[in-house]
Amino acid sequence: MPLAEIVRQLLEEGWTIEPEDLAHISPYLTEHINRFGEYSTHELGIQPEAYDPKLDVDFTPLREQDLTAASLSQAA
Repeated sequence: MPLAEIVRQLLEEGWTIEPEDLAHISPYLTEHINRFGEYSTHELGIQPEAYDPKLDVDFTPLREQDLTAASLSQAA
């Protein structure tokens, strides 16, 4: 049974429940967790090298794999 349903049931039975009480049993305690991590920001000011559109990259093996995979999937 979800925690919220139990709390509603207790309230219907006449129990007094304070938010501080629920804070002790909350399934999402985060005060000891740094959810967003710690990041270094000194690199933000560094400019990357210019992109070279004439990079010498041979994509032929990848194209051949795609063609082989396509022919295998059509045969199946």
